[in-house]
Amino acid sequence: MSICVSLRSTIYFLGQVISTLLLGPVLIAAYPLGFETRYAIANRWVRFNLWLLETVCGLKYEVHGLENIPAQKSGVILCKHQSAWETLALQALFPPLVFILKRELLRIPVWGWAMATLEPIAINRQAKAAAMKQILRDGEKRLKDGRWVVIFPEGTRVAPGQKGRYGTSGGILAHRTGCPVVPVAHNAGEYWARQAFLKFPGVIQVRIGPPIDATALSSAEINQRAEQWIEDQMSTISGCGPYAGPLPPNDVPNLM
Repeated sequence: MSICVSLRSTIYFLGQVISTLLLGPVLIAAYPLGFETRYAIANRWVRFNLWLLETVCGLKYEVHGLENIPAQKSGVILCKHQSAWETLALQALFPPLVFILKRELLRIPVWGWAMATLEPIAINRQAKAAAMKQILRDGEKRLKDGRWVVIFPEGTRVAPGQKGRYGTSGGILAHRTGCPVVPVAHNAGEYWARQAFLKFPGVIQVRIGPPIDATALSSAEINQRAEQWIEDQMSTISGCGPYAGPLPPNDVPNLM
């Protein structure tokens, strides 16, 4: 079993690298064509990698709650962060979106340069006050441009069976802009763990919650409701995959 999983994971890794080397330069070259065109190109890469995961690694996903995504308005996505998988899947499930990420990622050759063309909010995680101001400033601009903003409120990937401290930026951004908050829970880390090479076959469970009306609540109430909904869902979908916790605690602090 482990040899088979290793082989399949290696094939997926090679496919991911090759597709990045092929589409990355195309995405960079498409910069003058505008965000919509660049995002469409990037989405091809995303969907290819999700297809490759399913075809080669046997890693599928099942989504409940797609009807909860508002069709006419952008908003803030507060999502559980266990794996690299959700950074792919969210782009396939939601309208055009941007991520908040550490700025060092944009220095990675090809992949980072291509990611930069999608206009993420790249922050210095060491400067917490400045990072918060940037999230609010740039996040408001992206929302006004009609893009969704993804925030991982625990600030880093958290191992299955664990819970990080939820940050406040998502609720503050939503409260300031009046945009809805959509909470997302999943158990991807039980099949593709943090910093793990092996991707195990299975069905990742994704739950998309009802939008939270940010105009009627304080930022603290928004965060509290999102956290409660996510963790309630995690209690029902956790414990299925090979990487299911408890695992060693994360040592990366929450900066979000």
